[in-house]
Order: sequence, then structure tokens, then C-alpha cells
Amino acid sequence: MKELVFLLEEESAKAMLQGLLPRMLDPQVQPRLIAFEGKQDLEKQMVKRMRGYVNAHARFIVLRHQDSTPDRKVVKAKLLGLCVQAGRNAVSLVRIACHELESFYLADLQAVEIALGVTGLVRHQNTARFRATDHVESPSRELAKLTRGAYQKVSGSRQLGPHLDIDNDRSASFKSLIAGVRRMEQELLALPNAP
Repeated sequence: MKELVFLLEEESAKAMLQGLLPRMLDPQVQPRLIAFEGKQDLEKQMVKRMRGYVNAHARFIVLRHQDSTPDRKVVKAKLLGLCVQAGRNAVSLVRIACHELESFYLADLQAVEIALGVTGLVRHQNTARFRATDHVESPSRELAKLTRGAYQKVSGSRQLGPHLDIDNDRSASFKSLIAGVRRMEQELLALPNAP
């Protein structure tokens, strides 16, 4: 089976990807979404989960927030080190959502409008604050304020996933995630089919 395994910091990332991935993955590639209970739980269990994964041909994508860590390169290096410990570094990819997952959503206010039924958001998209959303310090707070409380972390992510523009480049970390998923998908599609 051609399997793309996502190791996710939290349930909201899983909810978003459930709506996003079916629109972009080839039907031959099966996504498996494993949500942990925060970054500490992810880091604690990651090596064991990856080592024990039965499908030797699976590809792994680790998605975590940067949160308040000043340098995302430090976070990424730590997670890549865990992939090496698991013996899966050759088939793994680490992506850091700058600050929070909500930076992806702020980059696509049209999707937010459609998914949450909140009008008048798109007009903000071309303001300096929402052209490069990875620099917004607290995207979840900003999104809650913009939507007047309509956005809730898990349910909002579930609603937004099917509407996010896959080609949106206002969040460099979202663009990097999409490029990484596509690259891993191509690696899987290049593998021979099981007999």
C-alpha cells in the first residue's frame, strides 16, 4: 500500500488535512493521520510510532507548530533528529507551521468566509498584515477576532480544510507543506505496485 503517514501535533491539524488531502492526493496514495496531544506527546512517541510502523514503504510527514520558539530551524532539527533515531529519516519530511496552524487560514480569508459563513473578510487579504501571514504573532487570536468568535480550533479546521486554496502562497509554511506533500506523493507513486 502506498501510504503517506502524517504525525501531527494536535487534532485540529488532522481535522484540516481530512478536508484538504482528498482534493490533492492521487487515489493510489492513502493518507493516514495520527494526531498527538500536543508537541511534547508528539516528540515523546514519534520514534516508537515510526519504528514500529508496519508498512516499510510508508512516507512520513511530521507537522508541528513553531509556537513561541524563536528559531523554527531548532524545532525542525530536533524533529529530524527523532526521524534519524527511528531509522526513517530517508523517507521523512518535517514541516513547521509558523507560529500556529491558523497562519494557513489567515492566508486564505476567502476560505474562512465560505467555511464559517462570515462575510467581509476577503477585503482584509491585501492589507500588509494578511499578505504574509507567517509573521502574525498570534494567528489563532487574530482569527477568532476577525470571525467574531465563529472560529473554533477543531471544528473550524474541519470546516476550512475542504475550502483552502492549495495554490495559495501567502503563507510560506503552508506553501512548503503543500510542496512537501506533493514531493512525497511523487516518491510513493514511483514505487512499484505490490503484487
